[in-house]
Amino acid sequence: MTAPDQPVDGLSDFAELMAHEQEFSGDRIDPAVRRRRRRRGLIITAVCLVALLAVTGGYVGWALTAPVNPPAVTTRAPQVPVGAAAAIATHTAAASAISIAGADAYLGEGASGTWSATGTGEPLPIASITKLITALVILDAAPLTSADDAGPTITFGKADHDLYDVYYVQGATIAPMPTGTSMSLHDALAVMLIPSASNYAEALSSQIFGSQNAFLAATRDWLAAHGLSGTTVAEPTGISPRNTSTPADLLAIAKLAAAHPAIAKIVATSSVSIPGAGPLHNTNDLLGTAGITGLKTGNLGEGTHNLLYTATLDVGAADPLAVTGVVLGGSSHAAVNATVIAVLESIRSGFHQVPVATEGQEVGSISTPWGSAAKMVIAESASIFTWSDTPIELTMDIDTPPTYRDGTVVGSVTWTAGPNTVTAPVEIAGSIDQPTEWWRLTHPSELGSLMDAGD
Repeated sequence: MTAPDQPVDGLSDFAELMAHEQEFSGDRIDPAVRRRRRRRGLIITAVCLVALLAVTGGYVGWALTAPVNPPAVTTRAPQVPVGAAAAIATHTAAASAISIAGADAYLGEGASGTWSATGTGEPLPIASITKLITALVILDAAPLTSADDAGPTITFGKADHDLYDVYYVQGATIAPMPTGTSMSLHDALAVMLIPSASNYAEALSSQIFGSQNAFLAATRDWLAAHGLSGTTVAEPTGISPRNTSTPADLLAIAKLAAAHPAIAKIVATSSVSIPGAGPLHNTNDLLGTAGITGLKTGNLGEGTHNLLYTATLDVGAADPLAVTGVVLGGSSHAAVNATVIAVLESIRSGFHQVPVATEGQEVGSISTPWGSAAKMVIAESASIFTWSDTPIELTMDIDTPPTYRDGTVVGSVTWTAGPNTVTAPVEIAGSIDQPTEWWRLTHPSELGSLMDAGD
């Protein structure tokens, strides 16, 4: 039950309704009522304004501080150039072969074996190149310990002197050898190799081995021991066309000779005067030309001109290249020389710097949602050292920088060809402006979340 001194809910509502009817009775609103209503409206308006300002202030604060999406980076890899293909001069001789040491990284594995060959690989007459083999066989039996080691003294008798006339009538190259002449083994080898004196080749080989038969037997053993099965030596001078060898064998023989200090020094000598033999001039007139350092000429007349040679080529690489080559069956001494020079120069010119980039070359762009943009450019010109048209590979590495200002380095471009690599920095050309406040306020979808801003 309801307490007697408290009206029931129905009576209370009825009393309030009657009071309102009394307030609105007649044509005029009671001033007190109007004041109460105005006060109530002001309170409601104030509450709404406070709420609106709270919401608006929060949005503005968020919009002006929220993170924006990062700029979009677009890369465009520069076109990779192709170097000019090397045009290697060719021989017109019966056979030729070239070996290049120190260039495997450029020319491919095997370049230090036989890198290039033309013509037949069959044995051909080698003429006075034989004397190089004779020298190697002699030094195997009577070693010289260094390039300047004189070695034992050799004295030539009447039988040796008579060889002068024997080879003279055959049209072979000879040098004076008076009876009783004495000289060191080193000097005797020099007379045999520099002017290619055939009488010294036979006399010296007989002195060291006791007879020609013993010399030839030792030569066969030496050839077999070095795996030179394509080479035949019938006598020590090369005057016989039965002295033959293959281009591959001759490259191996040349390397053995070039590795021997005494022989290497002798065959690199243009001229010398030796007591008893007189002034001597090297038959290899290419010494000092196109990097040629040796080794031995040989010819038996028209169509049988030969050259076994070594050369040191400075091509711009870290180290010079060691070239070993042979030409067999050339039409003339001059033709062989001209072609050898042309081959060496074509190898040298096949190594070159290939431009791969120029300063300011565009490799990408940066753009933002608010319309600011800049380019990415290569900061400096670059070129790479390579051989011929070796393929050049390119890689780009672009990072996200802390700032997007003009000159900021944002990555690099790297080119690789053979063993060489070159890298150029990539930088921003132009600056990325920050978004305006108005853009921030009018592009809420481009901004991070409120949680992101709090972070």
